[in-house]
Amino acid sequence: MHQLAFGTLLYRYFFFGWLFKDASRGSMLERAAAWRYNKERSHWLLTYMRRWLWCGALLYGLGIVIEMLLQEPALSAIFYIPSALTVSVNAVIGAAWVGFRALPGPF
Repeated sequence: MHQLAFGTLLYRYFFFGWLFKDASRGSMLERAAAWRYNKERSHWLLTYMRRWLWCGALLYGLGIVIEMLLQEPALSAIFYIPSALTVSVNAVIGAAWVGFRALPGPF
């Protein structure tokens, strides 16, 4: 069986772009097929949202621990900032999921 490199697996664990096809190129039939393909796989977006939520919560928790126990607010920012960035990633994933559920195809 073909084994993927660790970096590739890590990328695929956090980013979902590899799951979907480009629905903006090709003929109308090709775009419609790509849209249906993407819509069928959109349920995986909720899994990616959960992953980013847990990572954000873990980073936020580490920031709290470092700030409270070690009294190092500057060091805790190393964990607070990526934690805040996970909110925007989840917003993008949520918008994509709602778009696949609510919007008609691009044709």
